[in-house]
Amino acid sequence: MATEVQNHSEESMASLASGIVSDFQDLLKQQLELTRREIKAEIREGKEAALFASLGGALCFIGVFALCWMLVHLLHWLGAPAGTTIDSSRLPLWASFGIVGGLFLLAGGAALIAAKKRINAIGTPLHESAQGLKENLEWKTTPNRS
Repeated sequence: MATEVQNHSEESMASLASGIVSDFQDLLKQQLELTRREIKAEIREGKEAALFASLGGALCFIGVFALCWMLVHLLHWLGAPAGTTIDSSRLPLWASFGIVGGLFLLAGGAALIAAKKRINAIGTPLHESAQGLKENLEWKTTPNRS
């Protein structure tokens, strides 16, 4: 009878140990799934930030290009003899280029600021998942200290 109690005790310890190992494996699977989802979210946020950055860069390029044309027309206007009118518009062509170029630069700057905010919002990749996985592995590999 003592042998039966001992065998039953060994079986329950073995099933308990196998249950713990099974639970730990499930926990690791869930942790890896969470990490995979975080990576996908980080990639999506990175794509959005890159889209804003490229849009901002393109708008700034157009703005700088227009401002360069404004300077050319300004030099032409400044070099005209006094009292002559180059065109009949109330607004000189150089001023028109300057306004349009300035608006493009403002829009491009706003898009670049939005991209920077999105990049800063991404933060440290996998920080929470990695920390949780590290804690789980430490719990598994460290002997009981209590």
